[in-house]
Amino acid sequence: MRVTMASAAARTGRVNEDFTGAVPTAAVLIDGAGIPGAESICRHGVAWYAARLGGSLLSLLSVVPDRGLPALLAEAISRVTDEHRGTCDVTDPISPSATVAMLRLSDGLVEYLVLGDSVLVLDRADGVPLVVSDPREVIISRSYQPLIEATPAGSDEHRRVLRELRAKRNQPGGFWVAKDDPRAADEAITGRCPIAELTGAVLLSNGASRIVDRFRLADWPGVMAVLASNGPAEIIRRVRQAEARDAVAADDATIAHCTDLAAA
Repeated sequence: MRVTMASAAARTGRVNEDFTGAVPTAAVLIDGAGIPGAESICRHGVAWYAARLGGSLLSLLSVVPDRGLPALLAEAISRVTDEHRGTCDVTDPISPSATVAMLRLSDGLVEYLVLGDSVLVLDRADGVPLVVSDPREVIISRSYQPLIEATPAGSDEHRRVLRELRAKRNQPGGFWVAKDDPRAADEAITGRCPIAELTGAVLLSNGASRIVDRFRLADWPGVMAVLASNGPAEIIRRVRQAEARDAVAADDATIAHCTDLAAA
């Protein structure tokens, strides 16, 4: 398997809270998530959490090939949580968390996992791409948006609404991310398909997938065509242009494009 990567922080001088990496038969993308005020909860920060989680997953994918992806993610969450349990309030609702996309090649199959609002796209040889996403956080956040916009920032009511939204994280009927509870891995979107049916795959953080789901600059077949011809950096360049044009705050954007799957 060949993996081509590109990643860009939201702006110059800001730490990139995304992580991506690969081993010969697997690729991982982590999109770190932080909330203002988390610095007082965790001294390490979101970028540390994302890098530790991604590194742990890559290690496990290399040495434990016979366990399912949710089990590996649960183990990685436990490992990273234990690393800073003694120094940080890991259970606080605003402690660092992350979304996850994983892909593994095994016995002629592509196995995949998505937790949170990262996106994984499988490019099928004889059909439209299969888009794997977890829309729960987006759906729930949108339902709270009118309340958030209707209350003055910093007011008691505004803070109450935000607390209520955050309380939906890693709860039944809410949305799920990697944080301190390994049971969140059981809520991930998973699946598998024969390698022979695919020409490639791509993992994207939500800062990169907005080329389709926010800016409508391309559909997924169009994205796969750009990746094949110009690589992942071109996707991020187009996203940055759209953000500047529409005065939209930039986000960390990361892509891992996997090709030559049968060669793994």
